[in-house]
Amino acid sequence: MATDVRRVGFVLLPGTHPGALMPALSVLLSANRMAEQPCYAPETYTLDEHPLQADGLSVSPAPWQHCAPGLAQLWLLADQLPPAESLPPALLIYLQEAVAAGVLVGGLEAGVAGLALAGLLDERRCAVHWRMLDEFRERFPDVEATTHLFELGDGLASSSGAQATTDLFLTLLAQEQGQDLAALVAEDLVVERIRDGSERQRMPLRNRLGSSHPKLTQAVILMESNIEEPLTTDEIARHVCVSRRQLERIFKQYLNSVPSQYYLELRLNRARQLLLQTSKSIIQIGLSCGFSSGPHFSSAYRNCFGVTPREDRNQRRAQQAAEGVARES
Repeated sequence: MATDVRRVGFVLLPGTHPGALMPALSVLLSANRMAEQPCYAPETYTLDEHPLQADGLSVSPAPWQHCAPGLAQLWLLADQLPPAESLPPALLIYLQEAVAAGVLVGGLEAGVAGLALAGLLDERRCAVHWRMLDEFRERFPDVEATTHLFELGDGLASSSGAQATTDLFLTLLAQEQGQDLAALVAEDLVVERIRDGSERQRMPLRNRLGSSHPKLTQAVILMESNIEEPLTTDEIARHVCVSRRQLERIFKQYLNSVPSQYYLELRLNRARQLLLQTSKSIIQIGLSCGFSSGPHFSSAYRNCFGVTPREDRNQRRAQQAAEGVARES
């Protein structure tokens, strides 16, 4: 376990609620407590000398120009996408220099726009909260905005916000201080599991489907509620009070799929999540996701993801083992 204290800077952009700091701070402070020694030293900054106040919370950060050399991480936080003119050019240059110096630079929720304005995300991926996704894509067409929980790599990071920020900081904690401390912190924060960044945000159903068609919404809710014992297409149609043919037309029109294929992919994605993040046996996972046998599950999984469940799990374990060796070396 590393013993050097890592300085972590947070720059809160104008209008940011002080509570936006809490998911990240909770992880860092818990890590110090669980390790029984200081691992992280959080520092807060704003664009000016004015304190931030909201709902009884008050934070009195220093101006960002007071950032001293030696930061290990630097994060921008914002509640809303900031106008380009609201960020001083000197700050954007500072972000570029920080990345060049090996500092991990990231954006939390709308703070990711600062990284885009600095040109750090051109032709790169970043996680953007679903509610600001369209605006972000319009403003930054050269950036690949995703609905993943978070993106991490090449010295840059982004989080869609809230609980996803907790997942991101727990992932970083595991990389920097080891899986054991990350597990202790997750337990301390009553986090059931550390979600992978590639998981997608749980958007409102009508946003995920791209439609508010009531019958389509009802059908998908039924599917999501019946993973272990799948319903037939006829049963779903009967529950939502349409004919099978009408239900198939709705799925074709709005999702370019048929109900059975959409349902199958829904179950397989759930199975993959369990496979990569739990220790349940492959047979248990297959049965819990509505597959009647191991061969049936394996065949459907390979057709969807290009690898068998066992191969996928082994690849993930090999990757984790390699990352562990790299941390210890």
